[in-house]
Parts: sequence; C-alpha cells; structure tokens
Amino acid sequence: MTQQTAGTTRHDDTASARLRDRARLAHEQGGISVGEVLCGLGHTSTAFTILFLSLPALIPIPGPFGVVFGSALALVAAQIALGRRTIWLPAFLSRRRLSPAVVELIVRYSAPILARIETVVRPGRLALFTGATMEWLLSFPIFLLAIAIALPIPLGNYLPVVALVAIAVALMARDGLMILAALFVSALAFVATAGLIRMAVTGLNAIGS
Repeated sequence: MTQQTAGTTRHDDTASARLRDRARLAHEQGGISVGEVLCGLGHTSTAFTILFLSLPALIPIPGPFGVVFGSALALVAAQIALGRRTIWLPAFLSRRRLSPAVVELIVRYSAPILARIETVVRPGRLALFTGATMEWLLSFPIFLLAIAIALPIPLGNYLPVVALVAIAVALMARDGLMILAALFVSALAFVATAGLIRMAVTGLNAIGS
C-alpha cells in the first residue's frame, strides 16, 4: 500500500503540490487548522513545517503574522537544534484556524516563488549536504531568519522568507546544491536585515535629537 502510494504520487510530491492540496482541503472544510496542514507528511514534515510557517509573512493580511509565525519558526529551529525528529507546536498555534481565503492568499503569493525554486531543484544532488548533520547545522540560520521575520521592519520579510522557502524545498527534495544556494540567500537576508535595522535606529535617533 505504501509503495503504491509513493509510486502514484511521486510526481506530485512537491512543495507546491502539497500546498495546493491543503488549499483544496481548506475549501472543502470551510477552513483548516495549522495542525491539520502539517499532519501526515512523513519524513518531510519538518521541512514542510518550515515552509508553511514562513509563507504567511509574505502576504499583506492585517495582523501580527510576522511576529506569530516568526516566533513559531524560532521554536521549530530550536527543536531541530535539540535533535527532535518530530516538531511540536503550542496548542494556540496548532489549533489556529485559517480561512479558505487566507490559505488561497498564501498559495497565490507563494506560488511564483515556489515555481521558480522547484524548476532548479534536483533531488539527490550533492546528498552530502542533505543529511541529519546538515539539518542540525541549518537550525542556526533558520533561527536567525525567524527572528528577522518576527521583527517589525517594513519590507524586511521578503529575503528571509525566500531563504527559508529555499531551505525547506531543498530539504524536501534532498538537494544539497540548493541548500548551499539557500545559505547564500540567507547571508544576503542577514545583511539586508542588519542594514534595515541600522536605518531604523538612525531614523529614530534623528527624530529624538
């Protein structure tokens, strides 16, 4: 049964396909909880958790999405660093329901990014950089990127989210070269975030003086 399922769904077992599947489920049920989105994903559950929690920071929806989901991502990164193979989320987040409209927005804004990344992903490439040790090492940039998302910096979410999405898709596909590329984007995100923070602090100091 498992082999048949794997064989029949392999071509659709991409991040974008899984996201569209959750959008369909949300539409059928009239909404979906974060816990329902993340359940039943097997060995890629950690990567998909990173992917899904980072995407809401991209969409222009009123509310503290960056703070909530950035904090959740920091918690996920801490669990990866501690060696957990399954990810625990606090009940308030796991039970948080997303309306079909919100899920559709997430898919709409993330689909172009996912499409670009998935065109260059090659499963099994440079497998040395896709094992458990590399996943543990990735927990540290993931944690820093999560903090960058949680910070209330105008226009400060885009690069950190792109880096997190690239890391998640690369982990799902076990593409080591894509992971290295994602780390490069992460470095750019760190530099950009530091520059935005410096500009904000300079602006506040100018106002105060």
